[in-house]
This record gives sequence, structure tokens and C-alpha cells, in this order.
Amino acid sequence: MTQNTPDHRSPDRTNQDHRDPAHKGDDFIPDDVTPDLTNCDREPIHVLGAIQPVGFLVAISADWIVTHVSTNTEGYLGREPDDLLGERFDSVISQGAFDVIRQHLQSLYRPDDVEHIAGLSLTGDERLYDITLHISGDDIIVECEPVSATNALDISGQVSAMINRVSSAATLDDLFALAARQVKSFTGFDRAMIYRFAPDGAGEVVAEAREEHLEPFLNLHYPASDIPAQARVLYKRNLVRSICDVDMKTVDIIPRYNPSGEPLDLSMSVLRAVSPIHLEYLSNMGVGASFSISIIVEGELWGLIACHHYAPRHLDSQLRSMAELYGKVLSLSIERKERDLERQREHQARQVHDRLMSRLTGRSSLVEQFSDIASLLGEVIEHDGIGLWLDGECHMHGKTPSREEFGALVKFLNRAAASRIYATHDIGAVYERGADFADRAAGLLAIPVSRTPRDYIVLFRQEIAKSVTWAGSPDKPVTVGPNGVRLTPRKSFEAWQETVTGQSAPWPSDEMAAAETIRVTFLEVVLRMSDAAEKDRARASERQELLIAELNHRVRNILNLIKGLVNQTRRHDKTVDSFAETISGRIQALARAHDQITAHQWGPGSFHELLMTEAQAYAVAEVKRLDYVGPNIMFEPAAFTTLSLVIHELMTNSMKHGALSDSSGKITVTVKPQDDDGIDILWREAGGPPVQEPSHKGFGSTIIERSIPFELKGEVDIAYRLGGLEARLWIPANHISDIPSQEETAPRETTAGAKPAAGRISGTALVVEDNMVIALDAEDMLRKLGAEKVTVKTNCAEALSEVERVEPSFAVLDINLGSETTQPVAEVLRERGIPFIFATGYGDSTEITQAFPDSPVISKPYMAESLAEGLSRAGIKTGRKDN
Repeated sequence: MTQNTPDHRSPDRTNQDHRDPAHKGDDFIPDDVTPDLTNCDREPIHVLGAIQPVGFLVAISADWIVTHVSTNTEGYLGREPDDLLGERFDSVISQGAFDVIRQHLQSLYRPDDVEHIAGLSLTGDERLYDITLHISGDDIIVECEPVSATNALDISGQVSAMINRVSSAATLDDLFALAARQVKSFTGFDRAMIYRFAPDGAGEVVAEAREEHLEPFLNLHYPASDIPAQARVLYKRNLVRSICDVDMKTVDIIPRYNPSGEPLDLSMSVLRAVSPIHLEYLSNMGVGASFSISIIVEGELWGLIACHHYAPRHLDSQLRSMAELYGKVLSLSIERKERDLERQREHQARQVHDRLMSRLTGRSSLVEQFSDIASLLGEVIEHDGIGLWLDGECHMHGKTPSREEFGALVKFLNRAAASRIYATHDIGAVYERGADFADRAAGLLAIPVSRTPRDYIVLFRQEIAKSVTWAGSPDKPVTVGPNGVRLTPRKSFEAWQETVTGQSAPWPSDEMAAAETIRVTFLEVVLRMSDAAEKDRARASERQELLIAELNHRVRNILNLIKGLVNQTRRHDKTVDSFAETISGRIQALARAHDQITAHQWGPGSFHELLMTEAQAYAVAEVKRLDYVGPNIMFEPAAFTTLSLVIHELMTNSMKHGALSDSSGKITVTVKPQDDDGIDILWREAGGPPVQEPSHKGFGSTIIERSIPFELKGEVDIAYRLGGLEARLWIPANHISDIPSQEETAPRETTAGAKPAAGRISGTALVVEDNMVIALDAEDMLRKLGAEKVTVKTNCAEALSEVERVEPSFAVLDINLGSETTQPVAEVLRERGIPFIFATGYGDSTEITQAFPDSPVISKPYMAESLAEGLSRAGIKTGRKDN
């Protein structure tokens, strides 16, 4: 923030109430209304008339007239808020900023669309703002936040790595645990939870990552009233929500109401103020700041990634955008895994279908096969008893109601919709007489096997005493305040047990799907209703088409810095998996190029190193089949990043279709300086499968053929020869930093050397690292090498506190933590005789390393072998892995 920007804890005006007293609204419950948990749903949280004090807001009409402003604009725009009302927006900001905003507004096509502008100067000075635009009714909402020091390219690399790790999770539980851990590291919050909603709106914490000193919330349940209905609606529309400071003083929006008497709808606002009831709720928990990412599965709110911090914490626009992208990918991963589980259950149901078909074909009655049916159904749907009602007669097996009770129950089932399965885990709650046999049958799943008359196969489950661990009593206390009677959040968050009686285990969706499949089987075989089965298959096809359309919609990446790349990739890739793989590879190629440049303080990058890095990343086993001939050219950073994408696409194409796609092909890359001081790079493939020019060229081909001419003003010639692809890349001299002499040429052939066996270590490890991805990889490597416990800290203060609390066996220290170095930690470790090694991505660290000559230095990015070698050189006991 600049000196003129107001402190977010001290806005220009206090939170005064500007609304007309006649517009009391539904903020509080009238005295004559009995308070209950549903009253929380009436709080109008989207029209609170204020914003959080980390930026400012301007609302403008379609003809650019300022209609509403937040009361802190003077510190940002140098003008009193009252003076701005009624002014044209282009007189408030610079013409250049106005043109940029007007251009981005054209991208707001649909309701709830949001557009982001990164790093825009509003008044022509050096102050930059991240801008968020959306349409609210008749107003255009412009929200502005001062730009922070976030490095967007570093963040994109982190998120790309996180996405790759998510795809490797084997089960849903593994996925939840990994996501909680990643989000905690990515956001820096003290606690990150995966919170899953139940159908009734209640929720459960299914995964958690937290600081060790915090009490666990894992497996705690929260009633639906903790996240009221209107809040769940906003979570579905606005996918990220940040509350930077529970004790903040909000900034009012004036005027509170428009000339029609309506408040400004801030449903899609990123700065929207927070419900006082919710702030009280968080305060009671001791939370200082919170952040949430919505998880949307099949178009519905599945749950949240909920983050808590126990001090104020603000995530800037770039981090929030990345978090939203991560949430979308996680949502797709959850959806995919749930679909996999459904397919497994469907496969089992189809097997039952086939066996039923073989057993029932030609039989005169279901009664004759009733015992076999009960056994087959038990393979896919757990039950304690089964009843068959056929032509007014009942047949029972296992734990069931009596015959008389079953006959009365069938009359209740007849009121349900025809030709649909019906399930409940609490018969007594929907059927009064069900309480009489709750000790034998508390839940039921009814499968209709005819239309007229109504015949059923009914599966029963016995009562199960289910202890639910609530996060405090689900009832909220009623208090009388200055605004009358209202509900307040509970103040006790200790676990509170509620034993649920008269209920069975619920019938999950996969069992319901299996029951639906079996219903169709009975109709198909017994009643010869093939038309019903055909309609079911049509519905399944429609669901699949809707799913594909939804997946295609969700993969739209909102990150402005790589928006063009994402849009082009999405245009040419037909599936979500292909899109994720392609864009991840391209972002990783950029990230690897960025790492190589930053390793030399944003200086020139080695083309030979770029080529080998890309080859090792995507063709580890085939590196020995790559020849490099010519000098090791050093390219300027701008050209280096462009070349990284081109080489990535060439290497990927070769792995998929070219010389590296079989065991005999070879690539030769020849670098030739030209008389015009430019460089020719010749890429030749040979020995692979026959090559034909593709009939359709995707975005990868566009990158190869057009990026160098467009970005570098160079030339590209591609020849699809039968013996292998040949490409000539000519790079102009102004992009070349250095051409070594012939004596300094790169090796003609690079081969993958034998990797030494990784050593085994023991004890506890401390990792001090401010890069989340590197920290997670280091933790995994150390655990695989044998460390019993690995603690990760991101700054010196946390690391020193950890050393005081629990002395580690050894440590791995990143030399440079951005604003500080780890030298103070190294000094304390040396005093205590704790061995450690340094890790660095920078070449210039001699002053620190010379001060600690006994501590080895390993270079980033490092592998398990180099890490083990460094630990061994530091005197940390290692040995060979056990086979």
C-alpha cells in the first residue's frame, strides 16, 4: 500500500447506518415470532450495505454514471465519496483505465459472470489495483484492491503441481486428505478442512490439515443452521469467499438504497461485508480470518474447502483466483471418483441383472425364486430383511414387520409416485405406525415391480444406534438485544454427542442407483417392459451428455495471465482429461523455463539446458536417444520462455507420434550460427514410425508454427517427411545473449546416467522452505528415505520456535526465504550440534555457505538421490534401502 491508502483497520468512516428506518428488512426476528434455527435463513446477507476494508467499491450505471460508492474512496482516488455520486466514471479515473475496464465489460455475457483485471493504474500514478467486475441488477460493480507482491507465475506453477498431485490420489479419502494439506500450504492458513454437506444441509468435516497445537475438528458434524440456506446459495454462485479480519470495521456503501428503494445486491462481490451473526460465530471459535472455496459436483454445492486462521489474514486477488481454479479441478476430481464408484456399483448391479435374467426367464412366479432373489440383492444392497408383496400376498424373509404390518405399510407405499424406488432410513418419521416395528425394521427401500397393481420388493434395515459427534449442541441460544429477540451462535464448540434412535443406516446414492437398475430388471424380465429399460438407458445417455457439457464448462480457467493459452487449448482439446494434461504440460514448461531464468537472476538461459530439462521431464527413458550438436546458445528471457513452449510441443509430439514413440527412433538437434548473427535450430527425427502431415492441426501445432514468428519475429519451417519430422527454427540476433566458441560447444550426446540407490535415514526432520510445492516434495522424499516425522516451516521465526519446542534430528534449510535468509536458524542448529544441509535455487549464496563450511549445499530442483547424498555428506547416518 502507498502512503495515501487508508489502513484497512481504520476506514475513513465508521460503520454508520444510512438506511431509511422504514426499510427495516429481515435482519432481526420480530418479537412476536418464536425464534428457531430456520430464522437464520432470513438474514439478508447479500445486501448488508458495506464491504470489507481491503479495497473500495464503485457502482456505475449503464451510461457510466456513479450510483454508489464505498466511503473510503478518498484514500484511493483522492475524492470524497459524496463528490463522486452522479459523476461520470470516466471523469473519476484516467482515460486509459476507463478504456481497459470498458473493454473487459464486454466479456460479461451471462448472469454471475465475473471479470478480473490484474495490475491496473486507475489514476495514472504508480499505484496498481486488481479489479473485479460484475453486473448486479442495473449496476456495474467495480471492486478495486491494491496489488500485492504476489508472483503470479510462481503461483501458477504451484497450482499446476498441485493439480498433478490431486490426479494421483487413489481414493476419495486420500483425495480429501491431500486437498486439505495442499490448501493449507497454498493459503498459509492455520487450518484447512474439507467440509461435506448432507442432503439436509448439515455437514461433516471429512478431512483436515492443521497446526499441531490446534484441537482437531475432523469427523465433527455441524447442523444445517451453521451455514444457512441463503449462504449455501451464495457459495454456489460465488466460488470463493474471504473474511480477512473478524474484528474489522466495515466500510459503508452510500447511498444505502437506490431511487427505487432497493439496496445494492452484492451477491457476487469479492469485498462484501460479513453477517454480524457469522462474525460472532467465528469469534466464538477464536477464529481471526476465514477463507472458503466451494466444491461444486454435478452442478450442486457438494461442500467447501474451509480455512481458518487465528489472526487476521488477507489473500489477494491472484491467490483467490488460483484457489478458485484449484477448487474447480478438485470438484472435477471428486465428481470423477464418485462416478467411478457409481460405475463399480452399476457393474455389480448389471451382474446381478444378468444372473436374475438367467434365473427368472421362463419362471412362472417371483415367489418360486424369492430366496435366490434375496441372496442376489444382498450382494449389492445390504439389508437385514426382505418382503415381497405380489398380487395382494406377502412373502417375508429375515428381520421384517409382521404380515399385518407389512400389508398396512404397502398402502403407505402406494401413495408414493408410481414406477419409482422409495427409500427412508427413518420409517417412523414418515409413517406413524412405523414406530411399532422400529426394533425390527427402522429403514426401508421399496422397489416397485409393476405399475398396476402396485407390487413391491421391499428391503428392510434394522435400527442402528448412531452416535453423531456434533461440534457443540446444534441448538443455538436465543438472546434479547437492542434489536429484539434473535438467535446467536453457540459459544461452546466442544464435541457433543447426540444418539439417534429409531433409525437405520442410510441408503447411499450408489445403492439407490443399484436398486433402480434392479427395478428395471424386474420390469424387463417379469413384466416384459422393455420400453421402460430403453427409457432408462436414454436417461443415462442424457445424464452423460449433461455431465460432459458441465465438465467442459467448468474447465474454463479464469486466470488472466494465462487466459489466452487456456482458451486456445480448450478450443482444440475435446476432453477434460486431455485439456488438463495439455494445459498442465504447457504451464509446467513455462514454469521450468522460469526456474532456469530465475536461477540466474532473470538472466539469459541455456538452450541446451532447456532441451535436456524438457527431455528429462517428458522422456526420461529416451534421453539417450537425443543428440545435441553445436554451441550452447544463451537466449534472452523473453525468447527463452517462448522457446520453452515450442520445445515442449515438439517433444510431446515426438513422444506421442514421432521418433520417441517407439524403441528405435532418434532426435538430433543441431544449432548453427548464421551470417546475419541469428541462430538456426534444426530438429530432425529419424528411425521412428512413418510420418504423415496431420489432416487437422491443433493448438500445439499453432504454438510451434506461429509463436516464434509472432513473438520473436523469427521463422519456422516444418517438413513432415516419411522418415521423420524436420523443423527449422530461425531466431533473430536480438534475442541471443551469447554464442560460445566452438571449444565451448555442448556435448553431442546426452545420456541418462545411472542413479545411485537412495539412502535410508532415521529421526525427525525440520524443513524450512517458503515454496509450498518444494516443501511438500521434500517432505515426501524425507519420509520415503526413512524419516519418522517431518515438520515444515515457512519462516525463521516459526523454525526457531519449533527447534525450541521439539529438537529435530537434522534439518534442510532453503537459504533464501524471500524477505529473509535462514542464517539465524543455521546458527542455532550449529550451536546445538544439529546437522543440516542447505538447499538453494540461486547461484549467489557464497557468504552464507562459507560461514557454514561443514553444511553441504544442494541445488533446486533436487531429487531424492541428491537429497540423500547431501544428508550423508552432512554426517547424517544413511544406508541402503532394504529390498
